[in-house]
Amino acid sequence: KWKNGEKVTYNEVKPLTQSPSDKILLIDVREPNEVALGSIPSSVNLPLSTFEKNLSMDEGDFTRVNGFHKPTKQQPMIFYCRSGVRAQTAVDLAKAAGYKWARNYEGSYTDWQKHEESNPNKDD
Repeated sequence: KWKNGEKVTYNEVKPLTQSPSDKILLIDVREPNEVALGSIPSSVNLPLSTFEKNLSMDEGDFTRVNGFHKPTKQQPMIFYCRSGVRAQTAVDLAKAAGYKWARNYEGSYTDWQKHEESNPNKDD
């Protein structure tokens, strides 16, 4: 079911936000000032500007700095940013660091907002 290497679409992300689990980690790589303007529900923030430094931390430091557990190398992860460019950089960096199950939400937050605004029943 996990299509490794393939781009992620809204239809794959939406169910993750409706029933979040630890199985798939949704990671926002935008900067905190961008995240403050809105983010995808159930996502965690790991800014691209500190991404490599964070991935090289041990578990304790990572959790203390970021507020969530450091993903394991086998953790499926979906990265997003504003439009997908930084998210693709994060995918490449994660894979280079040994994280095999990293994918990019194509269109990222821009795509998410477009779908959410066009869906009048988004709060159901």
